[in-house]
Amino acid sequence: MPLRNMFLINKKKRKQTSWLLIITVLILVWVGCVFVYSASYYSAEIAYGDKYHFLKKQLIGVFLGFVALICMWKFDYHKLQKFSYPILGVGILLLILVLIPGIGVENYGARRWIALPGFTIQASEISKFCYIIFTANYLAKNRDKIKTFKGILPVIASGGLMCVLILLEPNMSITICTGLVMITMLFVGGISFKHFLLLCVPALLLVPILIIVEPYRLKRLLAFIDPWANPKGEGYQLVQSLYSLGLGGFFGVGLFNSRQKYLFLPFAESDFIFSIIAEEIGFVGVSLLVLLFGIIMFCGIKIAKNATDLFGCFLATGITALISIQTIVNIAVVTGSIPPTGLPLPFVSAGSTSLIVLMGAIGVVLNVNGQSIKIKKHS
Repeated sequence: MPLRNMFLINKKKRKQTSWLLIITVLILVWVGCVFVYSASYYSAEIAYGDKYHFLKKQLIGVFLGFVALICMWKFDYHKLQKFSYPILGVGILLLILVLIPGIGVENYGARRWIALPGFTIQASEISKFCYIIFTANYLAKNRDKIKTFKGILPVIASGGLMCVLILLEPNMSITICTGLVMITMLFVGGISFKHFLLLCVPALLLVPILIIVEPYRLKRLLAFIDPWANPKGEGYQLVQSLYSLGLGGFFGVGLFNSRQKYLFLPFAESDFIFSIIAEEIGFVGVSLLVLLFGIIMFCGIKIAKNATDLFGCFLATGITALISIQTIVNIAVVTGSIPPTGLPLPFVSAGSTSLIVLMGAIGVVLNVNGQSIKIKKHS
């Protein structure tokens, strides 16, 4: 086959991958808006006197997220590489600011948000992306050092510092997510198996220690082991989530017909929105939802594999890993597969900061794919 024809086929396939990724993300965002409204209109009417309260906030997030996606799609991702160290600094600074009284906003016993005029932002959602940019740059520029423990120390140190700061909020779910992204990027970056074990084994041992030292985490673990032992206390949320999943059956009770959203299931519009989706559209519906996330993972891996430079490869890898890990952890929590912890379902759960950052991150992945097409064209 002539070289020109091969290039045209590859270019067409890469463009198809971009459009498949965009369409999938937009479908998930639309699904999110529908179910944020469905899960929240009753509680919003009681708490705010406006059943559209959470939907309005979500639509603002969708608009700003779409702007972020378009802007980052057109923005040359190589410029992020030049400023990776300042970007990491911004991510760490945000995590420090959130811990300062008067700047950080406390809610439900946790200090995770920074107060700005008229709105708040969740610092950890932005910081995770900052860390991915720094790590992608470091791995791309230090390929010869990655096999040594000294060579990977900057990645471990910066990731460890972020994890400690996030844990102080406290937010164990985002801490675990950030740690897993760090390990994934180092693994893809080519660290030795010995160093991989040196990271994984202490991390696995640290999890039970963190659970034991905090009484509320220990209570959550016990609730996970047997939620019906205290169904009106620590096991309440998981029990209600399992009821919601069970009620959905194969085809669901019908859109907007969930019963658990009537103040039975806490955080129905955010961390536990998957339970409401399962209740309303059943096993068949959530299977299609999981398939959409699978398409995003497939597109992300394909774009990372075909990237024409290491920075683009690691950047797409980190973003895909973040979305994949967060999706798996969220679904595992609401199905009772792992102990309860608060983590939004990407693109679907209520939460403007998460939505804007994730859609912007998808824009970066699209730019990596677009830059690959341009470079192939000129080569």
